[in-house]
Amino acid sequence: MGWWLVNADTLAGGRFVLSALAETTASLKTLERGTAAHPGERTWLDVHLPAYRARLADDPVTALLVRVGLGRAWNADFLTPTATGEGEQEFGDEVARIRATPAEAAKADLAVSLGGPLPALLHGSDLPERAADLMEWVWTETVLPYWPRRRRIIEADVVARTGQLSRGGWSAALDHLRPGMRWLGEGRLQINAHDYPPREISGAQLLFVPVTPRQGWVSWEDPPAAQHRYAVVYPCSGALAEPDPAPVPEPLGRLLGPARAGVLVLLGTPKSTTQLVALTGQGLGSVGRHLRVLFDARLVGRRRVGRSVLYYRTAAGDALLEAQQ
Repeated sequence: MGWWLVNADTLAGGRFVLSALAETTASLKTLERGTAAHPGERTWLDVHLPAYRARLADDPVTALLVRVGLGRAWNADFLTPTATGEGEQEFGDEVARIRATPAEAAKADLAVSLGGPLPALLHGSDLPERAADLMEWVWTETVLPYWPRRRRIIEADVVARTGQLSRGGWSAALDHLRPGMRWLGEGRLQINAHDYPPREISGAQLLFVPVTPRQGWVSWEDPPAAQHRYAVVYPCSGALAEPDPAPVPEPLGRLLGPARAGVLVLLGTPKSTTQLVALTGQGLGSVGRHLRVLFDARLVGRRRVGRSVLYYRTAAGDALLEAQQ
């Protein structure tokens, strides 16, 4: 199995960061594989997969580049640059790093991903530009229209993970963050089930990057970078990454108000106030007022889990929603 050796100071400095490029790369992986992890992703694929396949059919070089570079064994490093950890960057700034990759370095990365010599189609000097152009297309056509909601989902996941961290430490926050990943103890973080040699990363900057597609990978940046950086890209927790919630029934919206009814719809699974803020885009005060009214009406209940208070629909709340169907 592959694992990293991490000291306490490195863990203490670990950060969750947002990356539009990581979200785009995860979406590209989903488009390339063409399989959905849940019904909402199936709907998204039905909308965008035909145009993606048509684009690559007209560009066989880029099609082969993606097939080789984002293979199932190892990503070509230049396609998955490690997040900087310097706050959220604009997508254009992130994709510029791919475009600026020297052609020979890109080909070397692709050869590693392929596990052998590159085919003739990938001998050109414009591979980084082709990759960046495709990333820009995926971002503009398939991610940007959904980015406000996806961003809220990502922010809600970070809230949930940091809550786990405060309650149970890094072992609780990191266990099963992505398939094959778990905290082994004694400074050892298993990152996957592959038979890779361990890496000593103590003193590096450790970053955790959530994405909404069910994709994940790890990346790192060694010197001559200013600082060693290691990143774990992981899929958001299932309850937050599911498809768009059912629309608020119009009669229920008239009865409770659209915003309050929307909170009730979301509480099919327990959520904290901060998660609801991230998912709805409403302010903390507004969400708190809606929860208080719904709680007083016995449409939602609440329970404490560690340091968090989770709200959930009661049987009366479920019955109210079912009556609208």
